[in-house]
Amino acid sequence: MGGGHLMTRSDYNTEHLITVIRRFRERTGLHVILEPGSAFAWETGELVSTVEDIVENGGIKTAILNVSFTAHMPDCLEMPYKPGIIGATDPVSGKPVYRMGGNSCLSGDFVGDWSFDNALVPGDLIVFKDMIHYTMVKTTTFNGVQHPSIGIWTQDNKFKLLKKFTYSDYKNRLS
Repeated sequence: MGGGHLMTRSDYNTEHLITVIRRFRERTGLHVILEPGSAFAWETGELVSTVEDIVENGGIKTAILNVSFTAHMPDCLEMPYKPGIIGATDPVSGKPVYRMGGNSCLSGDFVGDWSFDNALVPGDLIVFKDMIHYTMVKTTTFNGVQHPSIGIWTQDNKFKLLKKFTYSDYKNRLS
């Protein structure tokens, strides 16, 4: 059975899950394998992006980022999943509200609306929480959009770059 179960979360009803799986097994006679998915990939990392521009159309302000929902965060479009952003909330009356836009040419490369305490400006960092699970495995190089680099913070609080993607990665996928 597919993933997405947050069975490691403190408020997850594991007893109910066990009961449902046992009843399903008894009713069908099938051997059940539960792919835990989110159970071990949940809250595993952030995707750090930069505001490249702010555009306004029809009263909606969109922060154009240096990442793409289509290429880097397809789960936000497919599921749909609205990730948390550090320092942002769901829209709040009286606070600046922005839609996040990706850097591809697709008109649907945008997600949600968030409020911030202060107006965004080009150069601001937008840090999406809980994004590594799909950003690592479902990305595309649509039209050559560069993948974000992959890195970790070490136990002694130092950043270690693990992988930096280049145009060659895109080119080599095509031929």
